[in-house]
Amino acid sequence: MGRMTTTAADQASVPGPGRDTSATLSAGSAPEPVDENVWLEDIYGEEQLAWVREQNSRTEDLLEGADYAELEAGILEVLDSTDRIAMVGKRGDWYYNFWKDRQNPKGLWRRTTWESYCTDSPEWDILLDVDALAEAEGQEWVFHGATFLRPAAGEPYRLALLALSPDGGDANRYREFDVEARGFVDPAQAGFDLPTAKGNVSWLDADTLLVASTADGLPKTASSYARTAVTLKRGESLAAAPRLFEVPEDHMMAMAAHDSTPGFERTFAVDYIDFYNRTNFVLRDESWMEIDVPTDVNVSAHREWLLFRPQQDWVLEGTTHPSGSLLAARFEDYLAGSRDLTVLFTPDAHTSLQSWSWTRDFLLLNLLKDVSAEIRVLDPSRPSGAQGGWAATLLDACPPLHDVNAYAVDDEDEGPADGGTGDDFWLIATGFTTPTTLMRGTLERDSAPASGSAGTSGVVSRHAVVKSSPSFFADGDYDVEQHFAVSDDGTRVPYFQVAPRGLALDGQNPTQLSGYGGFEVSRTPAYSGTVGRAWLERRTTLSDGNDGKAPHSRGGVYVVANIRGGGEYGPAWHRAALKENRHKAYQDFAAVARDLISRGVTSPRRLGCVGGSNGGLLVGNMLTRYPELFRAVSCGVPLLDMRRYTKLSAGHSWIAEYGDPDVPEQWEYIRTFSPYHLLKDAVEYPETFIWTATSDDRVGPVQARKMAARMLAMGIPNVWFHEALEGGHAGASDNRQAAALQARSQHFLWKALAG
Repeated sequence: MGRMTTTAADQASVPGPGRDTSATLSAGSAPEPVDENVWLEDIYGEEQLAWVREQNSRTEDLLEGADYAELEAGILEVLDSTDRIAMVGKRGDWYYNFWKDRQNPKGLWRRTTWESYCTDSPEWDILLDVDALAEAEGQEWVFHGATFLRPAAGEPYRLALLALSPDGGDANRYREFDVEARGFVDPAQAGFDLPTAKGNVSWLDADTLLVASTADGLPKTASSYARTAVTLKRGESLAAAPRLFEVPEDHMMAMAAHDSTPGFERTFAVDYIDFYNRTNFVLRDESWMEIDVPTDVNVSAHREWLLFRPQQDWVLEGTTHPSGSLLAARFEDYLAGSRDLTVLFTPDAHTSLQSWSWTRDFLLLNLLKDVSAEIRVLDPSRPSGAQGGWAATLLDACPPLHDVNAYAVDDEDEGPADGGTGDDFWLIATGFTTPTTLMRGTLERDSAPASGSAGTSGVVSRHAVVKSSPSFFADGDYDVEQHFAVSDDGTRVPYFQVAPRGLALDGQNPTQLSGYGGFEVSRTPAYSGTVGRAWLERRTTLSDGNDGKAPHSRGGVYVVANIRGGGEYGPAWHRAALKENRHKAYQDFAAVARDLISRGVTSPRRLGCVGGSNGGLLVGNMLTRYPELFRAVSCGVPLLDMRRYTKLSAGHSWIAEYGDPDVPEQWEYIRTFSPYHLLKDAVEYPETFIWTATSDDRVGPVQARKMAARMLAMGIPNVWFHEALEGGHAGASDNRQAAALQARSQHFLWKALAG
C-alpha cells in the first residue's frame, strides 16, 4: 500500500456480533451484505482481543516447533547482522544513519564523518538511543526519521524534528532535537513538540513550522488525514495556529512544505484529491497560485526547473505527451504562462521511468527496461536533438536482471569545481543472488566531448564501491531467469524465477510465488538473506512422481511476478488493472502460476503464494477465484472485505484504485474481487495463513480478522490466523518481531508445500 496514514474504524458505529449493517446505509447506496463479524471491527475491544489471543495460541502451537525456532534464529541473524551496510544520508559535513541490531532492537540514530564511514569500523557519534528513550519514558517508541532545519550560511546543521511513533503505526509525534546538545529541546523553553497524529511537518524558518495535522481538534478528511495546514510559531498551540491551507472534506489530504534552497525559496501546498490526482500551489504575494496542469500530472521543482510526469496522455497546445514521460520547463516561465516544454524521457513498450534525482547540475533518471535497471544522466546545459531535449548518456553500472538506483548525495553542496560534493551520487545495486552494493560517484562535464557522436553528453562519470553486504546463503548455487507468461487477454507478463542450478522440471519443486500488482509499485530484483535462508536453502526429499524414480533432496523455488497494477511498465501498466479492470491483475498472476506448472517447475500440490497489503488482496483472490492452482496461501496485512474497506482505517483514500463500494454500479464490479464475499461452501480451498498487526493504522487488522473468522465458521480446514499486537502496517517494529513474522509465513508455506 502506498505510504498513507490512517485511523481505526469509528467504534461508536460498530454494531454487535451478527447484526445486519445495511440499515445504516444512506439512500442510494449499494446494499451491504449481512456481516456476522462486524463485532471484530472494535480493534482494541476486550472480547475481540481475547479472540485474537486464542487464534494466536492455536497458530503458534501449529508452527513454532524446534525447526521453526532454528528458522527464526537464522532470519534474526540476517536482520541483526553487523556486517550489513549502514546506509547514510548527508547533512552538512556529517553522514547520518539509523541502525538496529540485537543490542539495540529499537535502534540508534547516529552520525559519522566520510573518512570514518569509509573504514571497516566507523566511529559513530550516537545522537539518540531509542531503546533508552523508550525505557525512560515508558513508551514503545519507533523512530520514523528526522527533518533538519537548514542553518544559516556557514553554520552547521543543528536542529531537527524527529518523527516518533508510539506503536509503529503511521501516526507520529514530532519533537525538536538538538544534535549538538544530543537531546530534545525542552517544550518549556519553546521547543517544538507536536501531539501524535497523521500529517506532515516542514520547517519554514528557525521559529516557524508548516504543519498539516489532525491533532488538537484540527479537522480530518473522510480518509482520516489532515484537512488543513497551519503556520505554527514557537510557543503556540496547533489549535491556535493560523490556518494556511485547507482542502474539502471529501478530498484525501492537505500538505504544505517549504523549499529552503538558497535563491529558490518557495512555499508549496498540495491538495491531494485522491491517490492519483492533486492540485499544486505555490505561495505568491501571500496568496496561493495554482500551478496550471491537469490533476493527474505529477509536478516537482528543483532550482529553476519544473518537472512534469503525466499519469495519462497530456495534450498541451496540440502536442500529446504520453503517460509516463518526463518533461521540463523553467519554473518562472511556466508560471508566467509559457508552455515551452522540453521532453526529457518518452516511454516505449519495454522501458519506463521509475524515479529521478537531481544532483546540483545533472538529472539522474532511474529506468526499467523489461524490469532490469537502466540509468541515464541528463545535462540541462547541453541541448540535444531536433526536439531540444537534454543531452543524455547511459551510466555503465547496470548488469542484466538487477535493480540499480542512482540518487544525489547532496544536491545543495558546491560543485566539484569548487571542492564540493554537489554532483556526487550514490549507486545502490542488488539482485536476487547479488548482495547489495553501495557505490559513490561523481559527475563532471567533459571539456571536450566526442565530436558528432550521437547521444554523447560530455559527462564524465566515475564511481567506486564503498560498502558491500555479506552473503547470507550460497547464492552462487542458484540461477536467476526471467520468463514471460501470457495472460487471458494475450498480454505478456514477466516474472523472475530463482531456483537451484540443474532444477528438475518434474513438477515437484516447492515454489513460492510472490506479487503485489497495485498503486504503480514495481517489484524488482532484490537480494534477501531471509528468502535465501528460509526458502531457497531449505531442503526436502521428494520423488518426481513417476514410478521407479527414487526420491531426491531439493530446495525451494522463489518467483516474483510483475503483474499489471504495478509500475514495471509505467502508468499505463498500472491503469490497466484499475477499478473495473482489477481482474486483469489476478488473471496475470494466475497466468504466471499456470506457466510455472506447464513448464514443469512445480504443480498445484507444490505451489504457494504470498502477498501483503494490496498483495494480500491479490492472494485473497487467488484463494477464492483460483483455488485449484495453489496448495497454500500466505496473506498478510490484507484488504479482503471490499464492501466495507472504505470505512476501515485509511480505506477511503484508495477509492481511486479500487472504486467506491457505496455506489451500486461500482459495487457490481468490486464484489467480483472481494474475497470476503467470494467464499463458498463445498469448495476445496488451499491451506491459508492470514496475518496482521493490531497497531496497523493503514489497512488495519479488521479485514484479516473477519476473513479468518468466516473461514473458520464455515468449517474450512487448515485456516490459521496470527495478529502481532504491535508493529504497524509492516507487522513489526523491530528485528525480533520482523524475524518472527517472516518465519511464521515462510514456515507455514514450507510445511504445506514440502511435506
